[in-house]
Amino acid sequence: MAALAPPTLSNGKDCYGALNISSFGILETYKIPSVIFGYALPLLEIQIILIFVLIVSSHMFLRLMGIPQFVSYMLAGFILGPHLLNLLDFSSDRLSLDVALDGNVTLEGVAKFGMIMFTFLMGVKTNKRAAFQTGKRPIVIAVSSFVVTMGTGMAFRNYRIDKADPLYMPLRLAPTERTVIVAIQALTLLPVVTHLIHELKIPNSELGRLAISISAFNDLLAFINLMCVSYVGTYRYVSPRTANRDAAAMIILVLVIIFIIRPTAQRIVNITPDGKEVRKLYLYGTIMSAVAASIYTTFFNQIYVLGAFMVGMAIPDGPPLGSALEAKFESLATNVFFPISIAVMTMKGDIIRVLYAFDDISFNIFLVGFTLVLKMSASFVPCLIFKLPTRESIIIAMIMNYKGFVDLCFIEGAVNKWNLSQATNTFLMMYVLLNAGILPTIVKALYDPKRKYIGYVKRDVMHLKPNSYLRILTCLHKPDNISGMISLLQLLSSPPNNENKDKGSVIAVTVLHLVKLAGRAFPILVPHDKRSKPRLLQNSYIQTMMLAFNEFQQTNLGTTSVNSFTAFSLEHLMDQDICNLALDHLTSMIIVPSGRKWSPDGSYESDDIMIRRVNISLLERAPCSIGVLNNRGHRNLKSKKSSSGTVKVGVIFIGGKDDWEALSIAKWLRQNPRVRLTVIRFLSGQEPDKSKNWEYLVDNEVLNDLKATWASAINFSYTEKIIDNGPAVATAVRLAAEEHDLMIVGRDHDEDSLDYSGLVEWMELPELGVIGDLLASKELGTRVSVLVVKQQQQT
Repeated sequence: MAALAPPTLSNGKDCYGALNISSFGILETYKIPSVIFGYALPLLEIQIILIFVLIVSSHMFLRLMGIPQFVSYMLAGFILGPHLLNLLDFSSDRLSLDVALDGNVTLEGVAKFGMIMFTFLMGVKTNKRAAFQTGKRPIVIAVSSFVVTMGTGMAFRNYRIDKADPLYMPLRLAPTERTVIVAIQALTLLPVVTHLIHELKIPNSELGRLAISISAFNDLLAFINLMCVSYVGTYRYVSPRTANRDAAAMIILVLVIIFIIRPTAQRIVNITPDGKEVRKLYLYGTIMSAVAASIYTTFFNQIYVLGAFMVGMAIPDGPPLGSALEAKFESLATNVFFPISIAVMTMKGDIIRVLYAFDDISFNIFLVGFTLVLKMSASFVPCLIFKLPTRESIIIAMIMNYKGFVDLCFIEGAVNKWNLSQATNTFLMMYVLLNAGILPTIVKALYDPKRKYIGYVKRDVMHLKPNSYLRILTCLHKPDNISGMISLLQLLSSPPNNENKDKGSVIAVTVLHLVKLAGRAFPILVPHDKRSKPRLLQNSYIQTMMLAFNEFQQTNLGTTSVNSFTAFSLEHLMDQDICNLALDHLTSMIIVPSGRKWSPDGSYESDDIMIRRVNISLLERAPCSIGVLNNRGHRNLKSKKSSSGTVKVGVIFIGGKDDWEALSIAKWLRQNPRVRLTVIRFLSGQEPDKSKNWEYLVDNEVLNDLKATWASAINFSYTEKIIDNGPAVATAVRLAAEEHDLMIVGRDHDEDSLDYSGLVEWMELPELGVIGDLLASKELGTRVSVLVVKQQQQT
């Protein structure tokens, strides 16, 4: 075969050492058509065009089956690999015969920069509060999935190692290859899971937060394991000095991120005015910090995306800095750089070698399948132990076994260090492709979007532990909502008294002011603190809200804490904003206004349809208990905490979970010395259905406990009434309303407990339930306010 001639440029010179970036365009002298590939920029453009043509072509068919786009990126790389189009080999000597000026070096640089950018943004987008939420459940699941998979997999590392073919891989390297496989299988990488959660559009769901939290702890274990393995390997096969140097370098990087980068990022957030954009200098400086950290970790023999991800995790997510970075760079990184990065990594896979070396890698294939099943079980069983529903447990197990772009980076790094053979490398790429195509499809099929905010932890008033805070999220739509909400919170917050000498009723209030956006404005959540006060003068309503709740906090100093936010949101997203904030702050109860407005004299004025629609959505999906307040402005409720005026609070108890929650709130109110509590039980006079005897027993147990505790208290009374039919229910409710300032009722009741005939058809506000609607009726001639309660929906 004739020797390959050096690439020739249009001027007739052979290219050995010079790197020509761009051609002469239309002035180029085309001796042969391929002369254009002798220039770096046109060659890079052709490579990128080929990659995207194949990505778009493959995804046109795969999207019909619901296959994620990530699979199309990998398929494009395999098609351009050595067994088909062989793009890398075609491009390698186009620029120069000098090895240092390989034709693929520019494409490789773009791919690595793209992966650094994308991994950094995944770190920025990660919900840090959800990632490191405390609790035994995410820690146990993470430890189980990692330790069981790693430990059991390593037990098989030396199985039949003496049968390995020396021509395939030296015997001393075979255990290392198996160790790499087990380690990759044991990993659940946080940036990969974050990417998947956003692809599935569930980052703010309870399930998504749990998955992120588990992967964060698993990633922490993996990072410690990686550092230890890297140190031992470098110490043994390179030199002790290099191992110590690399370990010290990583410790220094962690300290720099914690004590310099993180405080600097927080400082940028603090000095940026609310609603203003972050200066571009800060954005580009942050990006350069991520790139510098990646270069640093590469120099000290670690995976190159590690530094970028660590810097990303140090950036506060959300506005102003995190959101600005996403808005500025996410589209470019996700739609341009990321596909190129994935395609370039998979171009190096050679499927033909897998077929030729199938016998040699057969045990590696078995090890991958075995550890997959093992990790699936190690993730699934703890979920069941913690009483997650079976479907959600399966989804968590699937997510914990998901493989993605960072796994490809680990595989590539292992190949570069000669820890993986080319055949095993290609097989692992194929495994990642199948994994990334199948598991998300199964998760989408199993996941029910309607259960997005359904909680796996009891977040209600009834199940609060003794001496714990009552966390409340209060929502405001209009200035009219402020006084009613504060009046209710005044009753919930009480000073120490004779029955509660150590401390009063301690509540942590989160105030959310909702502002409806019009047009195509971008939704945003703005926190309010001391530094934001000078800029609130432009909005009198926000200023009024802030002053009112600051005064409330000062009046109840020691028993109340207040945090305020404003959500600028579209109407159909308001319920999601409320649910997300409730999840973030681990609230036990959300309190919202009913949307019905009353004049100062107590007469009806209007109904706000938008508020009612938001409330209906909240009642269906709230992650905790929810109370809907219909405030008529009774003068006793407006009294200050220091006043001696008595507030008569009544609870209508019929039976069921919502009534249990209403009674729990009343018990909390009962700690306030101003409150006189009356519990009225409505009975049908008929024997309860034996098939529902358990719920009836709980009703009796709850009431017996209440009577036993406060039977002798002078500000507590309990009565029972026999109710025969619907009109009798309405009459009894009206009589109770005339005797009280505030009524607390459950939204839903046992359908067989009372006869509601004729009442359901006449409801004006069905979201309040039958009893709540009667108490909020326009025809009711009293000034009584009503809090309608719905207990958290459990799985």
